[in-house]
Amino acid sequence: MAQVVLERLSRVFQGPGGERVRAVDDLSLVVEDQELLVLVGPSGCGKTTTLRLIAGLEEPTAGTISINGQLVNDLPPKARDIAMVFQNHALYPHMSVYENMAFGLKLRHYPRAEIERRVKDTSQILDLTAGLDRRPAALSGGQCQRVALGRAIVRQPKLFLLDEPLSNLDAQTRLQMRAEIARLHARLAATMIYVTHDQVEALTLGHRVAVMKAGIIQQVATPVDLYQHPANRFVAGFIGSPPMNFFNGTVLEERGALIFQESTCAGPGGSNPITVLLDKASTRALHGCAGKQVVFGIRPEHIECYPRPSDPTLERRVEAVVEVVQPLGSETHLHLAGHAHSFVARVQATERFCTKQQLSLRFDARHAHFFDPVTERALVYSSEPVPRLRSNAIEAVRFIQ
Repeated sequence: MAQVVLERLSRVFQGPGGERVRAVDDLSLVVEDQELLVLVGPSGCGKTTTLRLIAGLEEPTAGTISINGQLVNDLPPKARDIAMVFQNHALYPHMSVYENMAFGLKLRHYPRAEIERRVKDTSQILDLTAGLDRRPAALSGGQCQRVALGRAIVRQPKLFLLDEPLSNLDAQTRLQMRAEIARLHARLAATMIYVTHDQVEALTLGHRVAVMKAGIIQQVATPVDLYQHPANRFVAGFIGSPPMNFFNGTVLEERGALIFQESTCAGPGGSNPITVLLDKASTRALHGCAGKQVVFGIRPEHIECYPRPSDPTLERRVEAVVEVVQPLGSETHLHLAGHAHSFVARVQATERFCTKQQLSLRFDARHAHFFDPVTERALVYSSEPVPRLRSNAIEAVRFIQ
């Protein structure tokens, strides 16, 4: 297999008005041997361009690409020993499953016996043995995607590049194929770089996940670290479903303790802002920030909801009104109207709430995140300990002040 090293990689395109568009901007990344690394980000962030640069389908404007220590900038795609699976499975419609999978090997003049052995072994791995004589028109979307994967696997390349291979599938098939790819990676012990815009897909598949925005990698970390320790506001808001809630406000000192107080807004609700008493870890991390503006972030599952708006046992009570109830079977999402804006809480499916109901809330300050309102970098992460999944060459960039 292969280790991939990208050093200060950039790709600049010329826009329709002659302007320079930086699709990839000074990107550095190490993908370890036998690792499944996921590039995730919104549409247009440069993740597919990065994949095409590695494959040799795009020429870098600056920077280097190395595979197993060999500089490949000047090598054509066919000399890089890479297999790529696209969003559109792109099977030859006039060929059978067997012929589609064997086609690349035939072009490379492999012996017939070797082709048959590889296709047979791969079809067994992907459960395609019974349909080797069928044409793509007689296959389901999931089966076609398996054939596209099989066409890459039979080549036994150094590196697999997967460009949103599940985007065109329905939700149930996509779920099944995610499990297939995870099992396939474990069985092949292959190096894979997987591109997706689906953050759930990224978290469930990747050993590590690289989050991109505007051609720049914002953070590289394991899925758990990425969720619990976002390096900036963009990562915190992009990773997680529903996303993290954000509140603009000020850190204040009160009787020797620190509290967060939401910025007031115009209108009748502005006189009763959200206030949260900070835990000891956050207080230590924000020492010296009293009186300064911050952005307070908290995930929906760390907001506790109580149906009695005047519960005297609640410390730093926050009141809100239920706007929308979204039951999802295993859990329920509550869209709540606060004093300055709306936010979301996640509750158990067994709890019953209705629209226009007034609630008392408690924000679990142990899971609070704070961000600089200007740079958007993290000032403090959730103070709850998180188990590490695996050590890697590149860790999350930590911005703790």
